[in-house]
Amino acid sequence: MTWSTDDIPDLTGKRAAVTGVTGGLGHETALELARHGAELVVTARNAAKADDSVQRLRAEVPEATIDVVSLDLADLSDVQRAAEEVVERFDRLDILVNNAGIMATPRAKTADGFELQIGTNHLGHFAWTARLWPLLKASDARVVPVASLAHTWARGFDLRTLTREGPSRRYKRWTSYGESKLANLSFGLELNRRVRESGLGVQSVPAHPGYAWTTLQKTGISHGGGVNAVTGAAFHQVSRILGQSAAMGAWPLLMAATDPALTGGEYVGPASFGQYRGRPGTVGMSRWARDEELADAIWAASEQATGLTFDV
Repeated sequence: MTWSTDDIPDLTGKRAAVTGVTGGLGHETALELARHGAELVVTARNAAKADDSVQRLRAEVPEATIDVVSLDLADLSDVQRAAEEVVERFDRLDILVNNAGIMATPRAKTADGFELQIGTNHLGHFAWTARLWPLLKASDARVVPVASLAHTWARGFDLRTLTREGPSRRYKRWTSYGESKLANLSFGLELNRRVRESGLGVQSVPAHPGYAWTTLQKTGISHGGGVNAVTGAAFHQVSRILGQSAAMGAWPLLMAATDPALTGGEYVGPASFGQYRGRPGTVGMSRWARDEELADAIWAASEQATGLTFDV
């Protein structure tokens, strides 16, 4: 049996939060959740882009309930503010899709001094999930950390990556992106292990979109202009030819978020063409992602980096 969005159950009465809805995957994920009755909490850094995304969502699902929360994952104080707003405003959160991210940016720092990709993609979402934890735990929520095929590019993980000083090696944008996606996947699996050990009802199901055509390829690589802009535009066009649509890329995220047959700890992605495209299913991962000792160490280093105790 092959999964499709027709298999999403009725989500009436459920509340789902999706980070990064101004891009392709986030918008498509939010759209299908709304179509199936979920009330939405959507986040974005840019207010104008958020308004545009909400307008497009309402054009497709006029009856949708949509609340917007401003969130900059590259600023831990803003993550705290946004999470506190969500906890204060809402009494439950049934689905959390940690989708927002950046890709292959030139070397830069977050507001807190961490390398931009690991700080945004991993530490921002780690802190976001930790601060939402009371609401997630009370709701027996399904958490979906969004990883990537790029996690297989990482050959281990230098824990100094999660410090302000960073590792001693020369910065390589694609290596750093792969490490951030390995951290996303490792976090999702470790979260589920800790939930199970604690006997809680929360489930964590990481997912990845395969090779999906979105604006991420262009905006990430183009950062800084010049040759970066030319490379980003070229990669974006190649992705349009070889990649699957953002709508199809969202299917694994939606399956991970809603399929009642999943019990937590699975990894969902396109189940054909080497996980690059196709209908979703449970898929394999690198040996580093399966390393529980490494996952525990990344968790501890993430707590130290964010100044949070994420006590599941």
